[in-house]
Amino acid sequence: MSRFAIDPRNLFVRTRFSYEKLPGNDSQNGSPLFPTSIKSWRYRKGLERWRWPRLSFARLIILTVTLSLLLTSLIGSGLYRRHQWKEAEKKEGQREPYNWEHYPRLNGFYSGVRNLVPFSDWVSEQTFVKNAEANHLLKTEGQSTARPGQQPPMDPVPFNPYPDYNSYEYLEEYNPVRTCYLDEEGKVNLPDVYAYPGIPQNMTEPFFGSYKELGISDSLCFDRFGRFGTYGYGFSREEGGLGMSGKSEALGADKIWRTERKVDYRNVKWAKAQEKCYEKNKIRFDKDALTEDGKKPDPAKKTLPRHAYVLRTWTGYQWSDYQILTLRAMINELSLKSGGEYDVHFLVHVKDDHLPIWASDDLYRQTLEENVPEEFWGMATLWSEQQMRMYYPEPFPNNVFNHAKADVHSVYRSAHFAIQWFSQIRPEYDFYWNWEMDIRYTGHYYEFNTQVGNWAKQQPRKGLWERSSRYYIPEKHGSWKNFTDLIEEDIFQGDDKPVWGPPKFENTGMLESPPESTPPRTYTADRYEWGVGEDADLITFNPIFDPAKTNWVFRDDVSGYDPELPVPPRRCAIITVSRLSKRLLDLMHEETYKMRHHMFPEMWSPSVAFHHGLKAVYAPHPVFFDRNWPLDSLDNVFNHPASPTESVFGWGEHNQLGSTFYYNAGFSSALWRRWLGSRENDEGGTDEEEKASGRMCLRPTLFHPIKKERGAED
Repeated sequence: MSRFAIDPRNLFVRTRFSYEKLPGNDSQNGSPLFPTSIKSWRYRKGLERWRWPRLSFARLIILTVTLSLLLTSLIGSGLYRRHQWKEAEKKEGQREPYNWEHYPRLNGFYSGVRNLVPFSDWVSEQTFVKNAEANHLLKTEGQSTARPGQQPPMDPVPFNPYPDYNSYEYLEEYNPVRTCYLDEEGKVNLPDVYAYPGIPQNMTEPFFGSYKELGISDSLCFDRFGRFGTYGYGFSREEGGLGMSGKSEALGADKIWRTERKVDYRNVKWAKAQEKCYEKNKIRFDKDALTEDGKKPDPAKKTLPRHAYVLRTWTGYQWSDYQILTLRAMINELSLKSGGEYDVHFLVHVKDDHLPIWASDDLYRQTLEENVPEEFWGMATLWSEQQMRMYYPEPFPNNVFNHAKADVHSVYRSAHFAIQWFSQIRPEYDFYWNWEMDIRYTGHYYEFNTQVGNWAKQQPRKGLWERSSRYYIPEKHGSWKNFTDLIEEDIFQGDDKPVWGPPKFENTGMLESPPESTPPRTYTADRYEWGVGEDADLITFNPIFDPAKTNWVFRDDVSGYDPELPVPPRRCAIITVSRLSKRLLDLMHEETYKMRHHMFPEMWSPSVAFHHGLKAVYAPHPVFFDRNWPLDSLDNVFNHPASPTESVFGWGEHNQLGSTFYYNAGFSSALWRRWLGSRENDEGGTDEEEKASGRMCLRPTLFHPIKKERGAED
């Protein structure tokens, strides 16, 4: 298999600001060519034309020579600057490679469906390479025996991560689940997702996180047909699909249609499907609800929490067909198949502040319909920065440092205002998932979201903030129990006191913390008991770190606290993607409107949770890298930086470029597009898949950011 070469310069994802160079005044505003205004030419009063000054012959000669010298100087200066720019560009192309760029590339990701083996026979790429080196063998791209035209050795099967809703055990504990449908008449069944019950031989192992620890299926993989085929990828627009698979390598993909029916998505109205599904299953969530025959449900049965899955988008957003596939998957898998446990929403930022969307129903409806695909009408809520200025009015005084040089109500500095506001106007949910439009997932949404929540619920409070500040590297740290013990030893030997309840710090004007956030016993007396069985108030997908110990550029964007006292302690998680409890969002809301407290979005929810002693957890989901990092180096760089300037959450963030999940992870988009069947950097694509081991089949993986998508048809 050919190697996947990435130009490191192409790994950077453009963002509004550079973490290493702050925005400043535009140096190009003034022109060096004309230091004085052209208005210096005199307009003589009473005359109807410009008048040239009178010049003697000698003065004319001097002026001519002077202008000649000035022109020559300017031309020479321009040529010299052009030379300097070219030399700078040349040096940029020949820059000193980062240390991680010297590590060997990993290519097991691209092993296809013809290389599938049972999980018990699978050997990871890292292990294969290590064994080859230990035995002085020639390192190859793996042990592929696939032949062109060969069918995959396994068939795809429906993947079902839901409880057995009809089992005796489930019905003993919960009210029954009533089946939901895509249409109002109850005739169009919900589509299934298909996975291969194996892994391509020598598939790469993630460096961070653990399938086993989170309880996510690790012995199977998803190709693009099994994952998205039933959502319209695998059939034509004339049949109600999206017709995206015509040029793709597809051997064996048609087997999903042996048991699956194609859905005409032109007739699906997702909002109505979600609403009807919830109404049919209301008694599962509300003890005061009535059954369809008007009776009260069994009070002994447990109720389930409800989740709002909120995707943040904006007017003018380009809804691609790939985005449509992802959203259909979310709604079907999270909401409809679960009997209404989740509701998917769109929180749409109206970028034109002059539109009074709150004043006119017609204007509101028109704006929504112009900016959201018809199949999702009814699921969107509009908001604007101007609306937030009225909801959370100024002042937000005593800002420490506004690095972004932006208004406090700008979405860049206050993206959390909208989700706080949404939680107040839609208070019926227990949890709110703050999600982004540029996240993708190869696995099943219900399994991922539910298992992450269940795992966080079982985490003890002791050492939790400290564990959540580190990346979990199973090959380095061993089991989660061993990782917990390592963190405890670090706490014992370190100078910082462990977090145990709300921290004490100098302040004036803080809200009272919930009484249940007070620890029931001392830190040393606790035996990893407090917090077990308690739902997490905050779940993040990157570590929750102390920004004061880094040079993260927005660490001082703090407002509303007493400037005569030290800046309050903070916590931060890069990327605002998270699950937040209603309790946490209520505190964030009150801190904002009552106390006028404010921080940069990625600091705000972790810091409020920290200040009030709430349960916050970093979920160690699997993260892959494109290089074979030595484990000691990986641990030192990501978990033990020698100085704040080396933190991977600041100037050392270039170390994240080759990963599958970070705000600027360049490898993420490239790997995702290869999985979709596209050709990247002259590698991959249909021809290569057909000649080699077939289309890619990846284990469940969370990708961010995905700024553009294309597949084999492009």
